[in-house]
Amino acid sequence: MIDLQRLSPLNPSLIRVDNRLVHGQILEAWVPFINASHIVVVNDEVADDLFRESVIRMAVPREIEMRVYSVGEFSKNLIYKNYIITKSVVLFNSIDDLLRAYRLGFRFDRLNIGNAHDDGFVCQLTTSISLSEKSLNDLALLADSGVNIEIRSVPRDRPIDFLEMVSKFDNF
Repeated sequence: MIDLQRLSPLNPSLIRVDNRLVHGQILEAWVPFINASHIVVVNDEVADDLFRESVIRMAVPREIEMRVYSVGEFSKNLIYKNYIITKSVVLFNSIDDLLRAYRLGFRFDRLNIGNAHDDGFVCQLTTSISLSEKSLNDLALLADSGVNIEIRSVPRDRPIDFLEMVSKFDNF
């Protein structure tokens, strides 16, 4: 039996920031790639909106277990520990949500950023990732804490190291 208290940092199969949450890249590329049995959406708005949650659930195949949690519920109650023993895709809508979960106790060692757009962005890393200064600093904090951050839309893409990418910008 796996002692969940001794596993640190916890490492579900894929932790991803993607403001689209569940969509084609997740269902058609990532789920088969990691052979995921669970999709977990961590977002306050979806957790509080039965209609939006229902629309997302309709897109997910029946053989994939899907859960929706608020950031606080997912992190504070350490629900995420249940997903360490399964292959899971854990989706956050924003870097803000992810950092809030981190500050509430959610620990991980790898992060995938697939799609993130901030208002008032100061840095466009790729066509699908444009970040504000706050998001850049938040990701740098996670990287300084030992989180390996990659930028990659789908598994067949070459992963781009976040720190290498931002080091090319003069103001970072």
